[in-house]
Amino acid sequence: MPRPKGECINRDQYDAVLFDLDGVITDTANLHATCWKQMFDEYLQKRAREKREAFHPFDIDSDYRLYVDGKPRFDGVRDFLRSRGIVLTDGDREDAPNIETVYGLGTRKDDLVNDAIEKFGVKPYDGSVRFIHQIHRRGFKSAVVTSSQNCAAVLEAAKLDGFFDVQVDGNTILAQRLHGKPAPDTFLLAAKLLGVEPRRTVVLEDAISGVQAGSVGHFGLVIGIARKGNADELKHHGAHLVVRDLEELTD
Repeated sequence: MPRPKGECINRDQYDAVLFDLDGVITDTANLHATCWKQMFDEYLQKRAREKREAFHPFDIDSDYRLYVDGKPRFDGVRDFLRSRGIVLTDGDREDAPNIETVYGLGTRKDDLVNDAIEKFGVKPYDGSVRFIHQIHRRGFKSAVVTSSQNCAAVLEAAKLDGFFDVQVDGNTILAQRLHGKPAPDTFLLAAKLLGVEPRRTVVLEDAISGVQAGSVGHFGLVIGIARKGNADELKHHGAHLVVRDLEELTD
């Protein structure tokens, strides 16, 4: 893959950069995928025993990428279960993690993530940290735009909580009743809060749903981060440019 130049993100064309969190800034996408698998496999095993059916585990590669990556947590629960022909009631947002509802399963997954963050901590990608410093030196506005409700805790654990002008996360989605990715609502809100136009804004995403959101929102430059070697897939869904790491965009 040719090495893209950092000059593709320049102040003549762009005013702001919007970062997804997991898999873009921090090495937490694998943590989330592992927690999704643990939660779904526990549920699917229990269901298989009760219905005397074969157990088909959650696939940490294809199922995570296609149905839950980048989406609000409860949308991810619904979409994956729908792919298996399973429909659960939403239940109540206060449902305990042992309740078999969309909100109950989502809460269980959130508990697993919080436990993992506390136990293992959070590491940002070195290339992402260098890129964040670079855009700040060049006077870009910046925001984190993520479906995660753990955003504040993750940024604090990674010691990056003071670097962004705006944060639009899963809590914002719930509070303002936004459509999550692949809808462009969260990115559009971040651009509005920063006071910039989408056409003069860069979106950085590693998830199919996030790349789709940037494309549908008509952002000026949508860059996919193909950490799993899925460059063609990200381009197919709307990325203008794909890199393996943000280090490729630094000087």
